[in-house]
Amino acid sequence: MEQMKQVIQASILYQMLAAICQWFGTQWKKSGVIQWFIHPPQRLEQAESESSLFYRLWQWFHGVLCAIYKGLHLEKLLEGSIFQCSWLWCGAAAVLAPIIPTMAVLGLSMVGGFSLLLNFMRERRKPLFYAAENRYIWLYAAVYGVGTVCSVTLQGSLFGGILTVAFVLFAILLENAIVTQKQLETLLMLLVVAGTLVAVYGILQYIFRWGYQSEAWVDSDMFESISFRVSGTLENPNMLGQYFLLVIPLGGAGLLAAKDWVMRIFYLTCCGLMCICMLLTFSRGAWLGLLFAGFVFVLFLQPRLLLLTPIALVALYFILPETIITRFTSIGNLTDQSTSYRVYIYLGTLAMLKDYWICGIGPGDAAFNLVYPKYSFSGVEAPHSHNLFLQIVCDAGIVAVLLFVMILYHWVRELCAAFCGEKVWKWKLQQVAMLAGMAGFLVQAMTDYSFYNYRVMFLFWVYIAVGALLSHRHRLSEGRIAV
Repeated sequence: MEQMKQVIQASILYQMLAAICQWFGTQWKKSGVIQWFIHPPQRLEQAESESSLFYRLWQWFHGVLCAIYKGLHLEKLLEGSIFQCSWLWCGAAAVLAPIIPTMAVLGLSMVGGFSLLLNFMRERRKPLFYAAENRYIWLYAAVYGVGTVCSVTLQGSLFGGILTVAFVLFAILLENAIVTQKQLETLLMLLVVAGTLVAVYGILQYIFRWGYQSEAWVDSDMFESISFRVSGTLENPNMLGQYFLLVIPLGGAGLLAAKDWVMRIFYLTCCGLMCICMLLTFSRGAWLGLLFAGFVFVLFLQPRLLLLTPIALVALYFILPETIITRFTSIGNLTDQSTSYRVYIYLGTLAMLKDYWICGIGPGDAAFNLVYPKYSFSGVEAPHSHNLFLQIVCDAGIVAVLLFVMILYHWVRELCAAFCGEKVWKWKLQQVAMLAGMAGFLVQAMTDYSFYNYRVMFLFWVYIAVGALLSHRHRLSEGRIAV
C-alpha cells in the first residue's frame, strides 16, 4: 500500500493535479468574498438582536416568570426534580424520534419545553441561546402559523400546521437545553446509536420481509430484481434514506475522532450497518445525497483525496451488486415511471403556484389534494409536490421559503466560520459532518418532500439546533452531563 502511494504521488499527472488544487486553494483562501463569509459579524448581530423590541419583551416576561417562581416557593418543591433536567427530556425527544410514534415525540418535546421553562423561572440571569438563524426560525414558525390559519381547508391543515410550528420551535428549545460540551457530545453519540438501531431493524425487515410494500415505490417493469424496499421505522424508504443522510456523517466523524480501537470498531460497525440499510432502501435520491455528503466531507478535510474519485467510482462499479448499479444509473431516465411521475408533478405544482405563490394553499395533504388536481398534468395524482422547496411555497407562500433559505444560509455560514477557527480535532470533524449531512439532505430534498414524515422534519430541526450548538461551542461549559 505504501509503495502504491509513493508511485501515485511520483506520477506527473498526480503532481499536476495537486499543483492545480493547491493553486485553487490559495486563491480560495485569499478571496475577499470567502473571507467575508467565514467572518460573520456575530457580536454586532447579537447586539442588534438584544436591542430589539422582542428581546425586551422576553426580558420582561422572564422577570415575571421568575417572580411567580419565587412567590410560589417552587424552589423547595422542585429541588432536585427530574423535571428540571431539560437536557434529558429534549435529548430524549431528539434521540428517540426515529423510533417512537409522532405524538410521543410531540409529548416528549412538550415536557422538554415545560422543563426548560422551569429552568428559566429558577434562574433570573439565564440567557437565551443566540444564533444568527434563530430570528428566522421564529419568523418561519410564525409564517407557517399564518399559512395554516389562511389555508384553503383549515380543518385539513390545522393538525399538520400546529405540529410543524411545534417541531420548528423545538430547535430553540434544544439549543437552550444543552448547556455543557459533555451533554452535546453525548447527544451526538446517542443520535448515532439510534440510527444504528433503526438500521438493524431495517436489515431484519429486508431479511424477513416485514412491513408494508407499495407498488408505487418501484417500477416493476424496469427493475424486476427489486421486490422489496426497506422502510424501517419511518414507513417509507425515501424518508428512511433521508434520515440516514443526517446520521451517517455523524458516525463518520465519530470514527475519525475515536482515540482507541474499541470506539473505532463501534463507530465503524454503526456506519457499516447504516450504509447497508441505506442501500436496501433503493432510494436513488438518498444514494446521490450520500455521495454528495461524502464529497463535501472530504472537500473540507482533505480536498486532495478528491483526485482519487475516478478510481473510487470504478471500484464501486465492480464491488456493488448489479441491482444497485442499475438502479443508480437510471437516475434521470424519463422512461422510469418514478422519474416521469415527478416531472409531471413538478409541472402541475408550478402551474398551481402561479396562482398561489404569495400565501400558498396551507400545509397538509388535504389542502394539496383540494387544489392540485385542477392543475395536474396527465391526470397524475400526488399527496405533495415531491420537492421540499416547492412544497414550502405550497404550504405557506414565497415568504416561507425565503425565510427557510435564510435559516440555511446563516446556519452554514456560522458552521463554516466555526470550522475555520476550531482547534480541537473532534469538534472540527463534527462541524464538517453537520455541513456534509445537510448538503446530502438538501440534494435528496430536490427530488422528495423531506418533511412528509413529521419525525424526519423534527430531526431536521434537531440537526439545525445541534449545528448551532457546534458553531458556538465555546459558549458551553466543559461540565458534566448532569448540571
